[in-house]
Amino acid sequence: MTSPNAPAPASDKLDGAVLKIASVVVLGAIMSILDVTVVSVALTTFAEDFETSYATVAWTMTAYTLALATVIPVTGWAADRFGTKRLYMTALVLFVLGSVACAMAWDITSLIGFRVLQGLGGGMLMPLGMTIMTRAAGPDRVGRVMAVLGIPMLLGPIGGPIRGGWLIEAASWHWIFLINLPIGIIALAAAFIILPSDKAKPSESFDFLGMILLSPGLALFLFGVSSIPEVGTVASARVLVSAGIGLALIIAFVFHALNKDHPLIDLHLFKNRQLTTAVITTSLFIVAFMGAGLLFPSYFIQVGGHTTLAAGLLMAPQGLGAMVTMPIAGRLVDKIGPGKIVLTGLPLILIGLGVFTQVASDSPTWLLMGALFVMGLGMGCTMMPLMTAAIVTLSNEQIARGSTLMNIVQQTAGSIGTAVMSVVLTNQLLDRGLDTTMVGAASHIPTEPGSPQESAANSILSAASDAFGNTFLVATVLIVLTLIPAFFLPRSKTTRPVAEGETATPIVMH
Repeated sequence: MTSPNAPAPASDKLDGAVLKIASVVVLGAIMSILDVTVVSVALTTFAEDFETSYATVAWTMTAYTLALATVIPVTGWAADRFGTKRLYMTALVLFVLGSVACAMAWDITSLIGFRVLQGLGGGMLMPLGMTIMTRAAGPDRVGRVMAVLGIPMLLGPIGGPIRGGWLIEAASWHWIFLINLPIGIIALAAAFIILPSDKAKPSESFDFLGMILLSPGLALFLFGVSSIPEVGTVASARVLVSAGIGLALIIAFVFHALNKDHPLIDLHLFKNRQLTTAVITTSLFIVAFMGAGLLFPSYFIQVGGHTTLAAGLLMAPQGLGAMVTMPIAGRLVDKIGPGKIVLTGLPLILIGLGVFTQVASDSPTWLLMGALFVMGLGMGCTMMPLMTAAIVTLSNEQIARGSTLMNIVQQTAGSIGTAVMSVVLTNQLLDRGLDTTMVGAASHIPTEPGSPQESAANSILSAASDAFGNTFLVATVLIVLTLIPAFFLPRSKTTRPVAEGETATPIVMH
């Protein structure tokens, strides 16, 4: 076998050793990504049990994502310094301990604090998994590796709400966290047994100044952006001060990184034209796609009158569509490059989103589920091929830093997309004299056919549908803009550069 620090032999399929490694990586990534979405269905329960406001309990989600963004920049350096296997197992332990602590929370403040601990572990799992898998499979199979790593991204938005809703109904909210304990133990044992040993390389000194600038900068910027839906305006001091200070720290980090030999995040990677194009395309895509993804279950629950569990199930066609195309796209991108694949996926997403721009209070469920399936087909041709476009041109020694960079881009763009779409929807509802409470009440309160109450409810739901449709239109425009940088992605196979002195050494399997 070959070393995780050297390219694996090319073959049409991922061999058994790589698939075993993939099973460990996917298991950890699924836990991390599920916990971004699983809490969304528990917010109302938290508000009732802890007797606090919805705005306060929403920070159980925000604290987790802020922790992810804070720890990701350190992951690339730490992977080189301590070794990917050792760091991956440490991240699993932190995540599981944070999960158990969340289940034991005695008030909303302690729960938010424990979510930070959970996020510190979860934030390292995905970039480490990308590094481990890319090194194990080699450059000729990066597309197939990214297809495998796309599985958690598919299961998160689908499985999170379904798992959360079922556990809360069958047991209690504590179990949405406790379920991670047995899964985490299995993942930890599998990581110890299956992951190849890799020696920590003599690493450059840690960029403390870069960490002081970038990690708090990202956290403050995302805190400010994430506060927009709660305060209702960008002009709030809480938003402007937090985001402004965060942005200033990020800009200071850029100047620092460009003038340092071994910065926390290697911005010199942007000299790679293909990586830069992939980053721009990914940023626009995630802002639009993840932002719109927040709205689908809200529409089903608030306008459609579905339960939380039912709304989660209605989202399943999107994941099924992606499952159809993602493995195919993974194989093709290794042979013909990412450009043609992405330019096939984005129009499919536009078709699906186009249906939702015309959504009405009585839109047929089958039509909306079909639109989600088409969007899923497009997503499977877009997300991981974009990651492949960025990673495939990096030398082996650059992979950890490149994976970290792409994860920062994903996390930041996802937070921005969520905030933007939340603000647009809120303003659209306010322009119609509505709020989410009114819409939810109109869809759930029984009314007599032909009564004034039914007429009033139908009027509210019709206006709310228009608000959702206009918000989906914003996401559609952003996808159209994504086509511009996507046009410059390579449309032929890319050859990865091999660093001087890069040699093959045996993998040590325990």
